[in-house]
Amino acid sequence: MGLNAAIHLKKSAPSLKIALLESGFLPAGASTKNAGFACFGSISELIEQEEKAGVNGLAALIEKRWKGLLKLRNLLGDNTIDYQCLGGYELFKKGDYALATKCVAKIEHYNQLTRNIVGINAFSISSKKASAFGFGPIEALIENKYEAQIDTGKMMFALIGYAQTLGVSIFNNCRVDNITEEERGLRLMTKNGIFACKKTIVATNAFIKNLIPGVDILPGRGQVLITKPIKDLKIKGTFHYDKGYYYFRNINNRVLLGGGRNIDFKAEETTAFGQTAIVQDALQDLLDTLILPQIPYEIDLQWSGIMAFGQMLEPLIEEVKPRVFCATRCNGMGIAIGSQTGADVADLLLQSM
Repeated sequence: MGLNAAIHLKKSAPSLKIALLESGFLPAGASTKNAGFACFGSISELIEQEEKAGVNGLAALIEKRWKGLLKLRNLLGDNTIDYQCLGGYELFKKGDYALATKCVAKIEHYNQLTRNIVGINAFSISSKKASAFGFGPIEALIENKYEAQIDTGKMMFALIGYAQTLGVSIFNNCRVDNITEEERGLRLMTKNGIFACKKTIVATNAFIKNLIPGVDILPGRGQVLITKPIKDLKIKGTFHYDKGYYYFRNINNRVLLGGGRNIDFKAEETTAFGQTAIVQDALQDLLDTLILPQIPYEIDLQWSGIMAFGQMLEPLIEEVKPRVFCATRCNGMGIAIGSQTGADVADLLLQSM
């Protein structure tokens, strides 16, 4: 969001002097540690979100997510971010009959809701594909033909490079510890010195409370693992399981799998990176029983990303105090809404000038 805000500001007002202060060596949080899903919601997720937002509110959310993806693709190009529209699937394990039935019954409803946003007949039953993917016993498989995946690392390097070509200065390993107000602007206090500016945007998402304690968000850690290459891997696409709390996809003949924070919401409500045995065991059990049954595999790497959640499903974009703006609360949809959210907070800042 910070990079997109900087890019939008510089393109809208080229004379502005813009610096981006990055706390780490590279953007962390969930920016470089997400699963690379270019999605707008599985049916079980949309059902829960509709209960919160209503039909019209959900339609507006889906439109934001879809337009955000289009904005990202148009900004950087599909080849640059390795955008692959291989389709998305929601799996229901054998025995999940009630949830599967409820979601299948909603297919036509969500096809009608999304037809003028993403295209016609987004969702369909594709249970016969389960054997082609090599899955264990499943109750049903719902396909979303418009869902895709990207390479997160390529996206981030492209955003950084694009911002720099516009003249945005980027300072890495430059964590802001405090923001103080002065008569004519702001001072950003860092271990590397003081940055003076007229206005600032805080786009640190789940870490925003370090600078703005009163913001109403909760962090959510997503634990992820990736296998070593698997010969003749059958899985192609992006996959959701258990109301989206588990997610996996193929990447270079490997399986990338994440999720499990619903096992212990309180423990995963943290900004601390790391893994827990209970979640890692659940991920590997899912590999063994559902995703790669009877297929030998080895875990190559494990990591975690930190997301920001809130009671409201829309991103939080506002001037939280004079000259200080924030963009946060992506609710696990950062790839879909990050670009547009960055542009929106930039526009809010520009309107105040």
